[in-house]
Amino acid sequence: MKKIIWKLLRKNISNTQLAGFLLANIAGLAIVILGLQFFEDARPIWEDEDSFIRKDYMVINKKVTSGTTWGNRSVGFSQKEIADLESQPWVRRVGRFTSADYRLYASMGASGRNMSTYLFFESIPSDFIDVKDADWSFKPGDRTVPIIISKDYLSLYNFGFSGTVGMPQLSENTLSSVPLGISIRPDDGRPRVDLQGRIVGYSNRLNTILVPEEFMEWSNRTYGSGKPQESSRLILDISSPGDVKIKQYMDAHDYEIAGDKGNSTASYLVNVITVVILSVGVVITLLSFFILLLTISLLIQKNARKMHSLIMLGVSLKDVARPYGRLVITVTSVSYLLSAAAMFLFRNLYLMKFRAMGVAPAQPWLALGTGLLLTALISLFAILLIRRKVRNSFYTV
Repeated sequence: MKKIIWKLLRKNISNTQLAGFLLANIAGLAIVILGLQFFEDARPIWEDEDSFIRKDYMVINKKVTSGTTWGNRSVGFSQKEIADLESQPWVRRVGRFTSADYRLYASMGASGRNMSTYLFFESIPSDFIDVKDADWSFKPGDRTVPIIISKDYLSLYNFGFSGTVGMPQLSENTLSSVPLGISIRPDDGRPRVDLQGRIVGYSNRLNTILVPEEFMEWSNRTYGSGKPQESSRLILDISSPGDVKIKQYMDAHDYEIAGDKGNSTASYLVNVITVVILSVGVVITLLSFFILLLTISLLIQKNARKMHSLIMLGVSLKDVARPYGRLVITVTSVSYLLSAAAMFLFRNLYLMKFRAMGVAPAQPWLALGTGLLLTALISLFAILLIRRKVRNSFYTV
């Protein structure tokens, strides 16, 4: 019975219109999945990944000028300035850097040699740091302080300082295992306090020596001067890194952005370009969907009398509509498979260059899943509309 129904209804199929849908749908889906896949593959190039701080976080400070050098201008952020930052639409939240309000002295030994120096500590709110709580915690009475340092500091030591003083170069693992002595020396003459430092990680984007906020609050309260401090640096949670409005605001207020500002701008521009490309692909896919609907509608119109006769003979509306539904599923499935093949073909053209840059390709599941979802939605809507058209054609004949 199904074969007979299909033979009756397939005679007026327009191969030209189906081919037009197929080509348009392949183009639209290929643009969508290739754009998504390229974005995933290229993201490590412009994103400075850091295991401790997200790319949405930005560290800022005031520019140092002759006014700040000679004491006529503060480098700290006032409450009014912080409130103004918090009111900006591209700022989700603002965190303050807190500095140690006492003198610090650190010493370490490596290969039988000891090195000591004055040191500084800073802290930021713990929710800005992506570290396990067990590794990033401190309670009054603890003798060990977890520390995150900038990778730039280790590079300066290895390639600029160690050779001039005959000290060995240190890897990250070696430095983390070397005992680090910390001595707090209050300014009011109280005896010094000796603690042990434990380096738990290294950051590409935090140009500082970071300790837990709990330690900073306790040590400043216990050994500091007690005077209120203005934060000389802030960390911002940004909704759109690289947005031109951010740069305009910073320039207008003489603020500086720490780290590589080019990466944020590149990330923002690529995000915008990706959205534009995906939008074009989705528009083409929707246009192909309308071509398919037009083809099916004309086909149903031409076969209206045949479908009416079949229904009058006892064939259900569902069985009459089923051949058109199968046709839609077949055509959309073929277009999806060809689009995926086109994505892999064009992807190979840039993957060799990415691998030469040391960039590992991303998995294609997001792009393929998005294309499959679009295909499923197109098929579902088309089948629902086909059933409605078949039902309407029965009552209008």
